[in-house]
Amino acid sequence: MREYLLTLCVTAAVTYLLTGPVRKFAIVAGAMPEIRARDVHREPTPRLGGIAMFFGLCAGLLVADHLTNLSAVFEKSNEPRALLSGAALIWLIGVLDDKFEIDALIKLGGQVIAAGVMVMQGLTILWLPIPKVGTVALTQWQGTLLTVALVVITINAVNFVDGLDGLAAGMVCIAAAAFFMYAYRIWYSYGIEAAAPATLFSAILMGMCLGFLPHNMHPARIFMGDSGSMLIGLVLAAGAISVTGQVDPDNLFGGSERSAVHQMVPLYIPLLMPLTIIAIPAADLILAIVRRTWRGQSPFAADRGHLHHRLLEIGHSHSRAVLIMYFWSALIAFGALTYSVNSASMWIVLGVVVLSAIGLILLLLPRFTPRTPRWAEHFVPPRYRGSRAVARSAGTTAPDPDTAEKTAPESRTPVAAGAAGPNGATALGARSPLPDRRGAGSSH
Repeated sequence: MREYLLTLCVTAAVTYLLTGPVRKFAIVAGAMPEIRARDVHREPTPRLGGIAMFFGLCAGLLVADHLTNLSAVFEKSNEPRALLSGAALIWLIGVLDDKFEIDALIKLGGQVIAAGVMVMQGLTILWLPIPKVGTVALTQWQGTLLTVALVVITINAVNFVDGLDGLAAGMVCIAAAAFFMYAYRIWYSYGIEAAAPATLFSAILMGMCLGFLPHNMHPARIFMGDSGSMLIGLVLAAGAISVTGQVDPDNLFGGSERSAVHQMVPLYIPLLMPLTIIAIPAADLILAIVRRTWRGQSPFAADRGHLHHRLLEIGHSHSRAVLIMYFWSALIAFGALTYSVNSASMWIVLGVVVLSAIGLILLLLPRFTPRTPRWAEHFVPPRYRGSRAVARSAGTTAPDPDTAEKTAPESRTPVAAGAAGPNGATALGARSPLPDRRGAGSSH
């Protein structure tokens, strides 16, 4: 565990330290596209954050290769090299897209090629655990097609959800944390060495996201762009493919317990866990394809109908919308993880149901702000007091809510590229302390 934590920390540190210089490079290189109609942010903000994340990935793999226990992963398996090859290719395509905005079909072709490169080097699905049937071996073509499909779907699911500051990095970090615990349990508790690569990939992925998040939280100073979103999507898919297609679930159990496994779907977590960690992004991807096809548009045509856009439209603030998406991702991923440990406990099901109800309440109360009674207003921070009380303490008159609502949109006009803005689009210094800033990641 200590070596995994060391790898995670090194990856996070390298990513964090490189993001600042990469931001300056992106500004000099002009990797700051104009504000689009579907974007939420107001000022052109540099992209190319995936450059720092890629070098964090390389640093994590390099450190792991020189550690006593983790070096065995590189000696017994070719999967780390397969991951690095596919990641380098998809990262290069993402960098070109962040700078020149290449065609969507070209990106799709690059994703397929990157997945094919990993398959050629051994990172592929060999078998699938099917409920009530057992382990089904796949032919070479079946494994290749299934692997490529999973990689492409995961990459685009993460890419689609990258629409608000810190959203994609945070959600993938949560998914990677749950997947790390699951893979580590298989490797450590059952002694299955085939789960070690997936455990390593998850630790490195957490480090990449944690190192980038401080620069990407609202208001973001830099976006990861497609170079980052497609990269972390590929790493997430690689871990899922490794533990799903390389680890035989029959090795986890024996005797009568093994036969009981074939009768219970919840214990087939090697098949279900990769689906739960991308449940929210995958749902957003499917809804986007259906929505655009229904309107007669291309599935790759960008719009403002994603889940995070809907949360903003119903009244949630930027930060609250991101936290709600975090909540649902954690609930699904860690709920599946907990259920895999003890599927017979009704307390787990009850806890998931209660937390789901809390999540629905949060969704239905977008404008809820706790207010204290008038007699207690002097004992709480100003943000929890009524508007009239705050106005009295400041010696001003409380604004009319209707007037503020009508004038607010006009005050949030986008800033053209080349003009100085709060996010430092043309300056390298500190961010402006304006209170009405709104930022977002690259919307898709």
